[in-house]
Amino acid sequence: MDPDEAGQLRKIIHIDMDAFYASVEQRDDPALKGRPVAVGGSRERGVVAAASYEARVFGVRSAMPSVTARRLCPDLVFVKPRFDIYRAISEQIRAVFAEHTDLIEPVALDEAYLDVTHNRQGLATATEVARAIRAAIREQTDLVASAGVSYNKFLAKVASDFRKPDALFVITPAMGPAFVADLPIGRFHGVGPVTEARMKAMGILTGRDLRALSLDALVARFGASAPYYYGVARGIDERPVRVNRVRKSIGAENTFSEDSSDLDVLAGRLGPILDKVWTAATHKEVRARTVTLKVKFADFEQITRARSLTGFVGDRMDLERIVLALLRETFPLRRSVRLLGVSLSGLEHGPVPEPRQLGLAL
Repeated sequence: MDPDEAGQLRKIIHIDMDAFYASVEQRDDPALKGRPVAVGGSRERGVVAAASYEARVFGVRSAMPSVTARRLCPDLVFVKPRFDIYRAISEQIRAVFAEHTDLIEPVALDEAYLDVTHNRQGLATATEVARAIRAAIREQTDLVASAGVSYNKFLAKVASDFRKPDALFVITPAMGPAFVADLPIGRFHGVGPVTEARMKAMGILTGRDLRALSLDALVARFGASAPYYYGVARGIDERPVRVNRVRKSIGAENTFSEDSSDLDVLAGRLGPILDKVWTAATHKEVRARTVTLKVKFADFEQITRARSLTGFVGDRMDLERIVLALLRETFPLRRSVRLLGVSLSGLEHGPVPEPRQLGLAL
C-alpha cells in the first residue's frame, strides 16, 4: 500500500478533461456538436493537436499529421487552437480543485493529480470529492471531466483512463494488485509505444508478466526506470502529489510550409523559435545548462543534437550561437527538413544572469 508520512492510506484523485480542446470548441460552436473535430492546422503541413471522440472513432489522434487525419476521416472539421481560452478555462477548473485541497499537481491544462487524504469540505471519501468536483466542473464550464480515484498516483491515472469519457472509476486497496495484474502493458502509465513494443517482444503482455521479473532483471533491461516498473506492477507508487512540479524543459518548434535543405534558409527560420524559447525562459525566470536542437525530416524521421554548458546560457544571442552550431553539425543533409525545434533543459530557477562567456562541458 501507499501510506502518507503519518502512516495513513493516501486518497489520490486524477482528473482528466475529456477531449479538452475539441470539447471547448464544440461547446462554443453548437454547429460542431456531434461532429468529428480536430484542433490544429488543416493544411498539408498541419498537425492535429487534439481530436474529439467523434474523430477518434476513425483513428484520428493528437500529434497525427493532418493529411493522415483527413484520409482517415474525410468529414473531419479542423478548428484553429485558441490557447488563451483553454488556459482561462484551465484556471477556472483549478479553482474548483482548490475548494477541496491545496495539494494539486497540474500535469497539463486539462489534467491534474489531487491529494485529498484530508479534504477541505470534510467529505467522507475521495469518491465523494471526485463526484463533487466533476459536478462543479460541468456546472461552471459545461465541460466533462473523467476522474480516477485510488491510493496512489499510478492507479488514479489508470482509473481515470479506464472508462473514459465521462467516467468516475475507483480502484480500492483491495482491488489494486489484482487489477494491475490483468492490466495490458500498453495501458501502464509510463510505458510508451517504444517500451511497449520492447516489452511485448520479451513476452511481457500484462502486469502479471511484469511482476514475474525481479528488480535485478528489470534493471538489466530497463535501467533507471526499473524501480518504477517493479513497484507499479505490484500496485505500489510512492510518488507524492507535488504542488510545485519542477519544470524539466522549455521548448518550441515549428513545422514549415515548405521543406528545405538549405542552411541559410533553415537558419533564418530559427529566429521565431528562438524568440519564443528565450521569452518563455525569461518570463519564468529559469536558467538552462543544456540546449537541444530537434530536426524532423520530410519522411518524418527525426534527430536531435544537444550541447551542455559548464555554466548557463547567457542571453538570446548565446542561445542562437549554440543552436546554429548544432544545426551546422547536421550538414550535409541527405533529406529536406520539415520541422525545427529548440529546447532548454538542465533548468534552475532564478533570474537569467547577465550575459557572460560560457565554455562547453567536455
